[in-house]
Amino acid sequence: MNRERASAKRARPRSASDGTVVIYTDGACSGNPGPGGWGAVLIYGDARKEIKGGEPETTNNRMELRAAIEALEALKRPCRVELHTDSNYLKEGITSWIERWRANGWRTASKRPVKNAELWRQLDEARRRHEVRWHWVKGHAGEPENERADELAREGMAPFLGGRGGDEGDGNGGGQKRA
Repeated sequence: MNRERASAKRARPRSASDGTVVIYTDGACSGNPGPGGWGAVLIYGDARKEIKGGEPETTNNRMELRAAIEALEALKRPCRVELHTDSNYLKEGITSWIERWRANGWRTASKRPVKNAELWRQLDEARRRHEVRWHWVKGHAGEPENERADELAREGMAPFLGGRGGDEGDGNGGGQKRA
């Protein structure tokens, strides 16, 4: 997995002054499966950190999970976190489905193995160190920090594209969505 850290001075989003870390995450994939990337923007008061990375063969859903995992693991101590994602899969999985999956031995209600179970376990562990509130935001709707997370995800994917082109994106168009 390729991983980079970057910093940038940008306009600050609405951020809590009570010591809360505000995080925006996104994943992208060229083809689904195909080369993919993830990105996250972490904001604490006036401090800002941007992280990104990618993988040569993955899916959009895996990159959405990876973005949240990496963002939470980047925090050096337990924090209050407001995490924003444009992925219903991520938000519903972590807020609604994960407890049942764990209770069922990482199997779905239909007794099938949970897709991406190793990443769900890793995310479950990462979130337990923090007090996380999960928020869904509409993708590509002009939310500046969500748009920046999308840019970072595309940048994280770029080294793995090779001569590939054409349908790189966030996995939301041009084909079937896979886990």
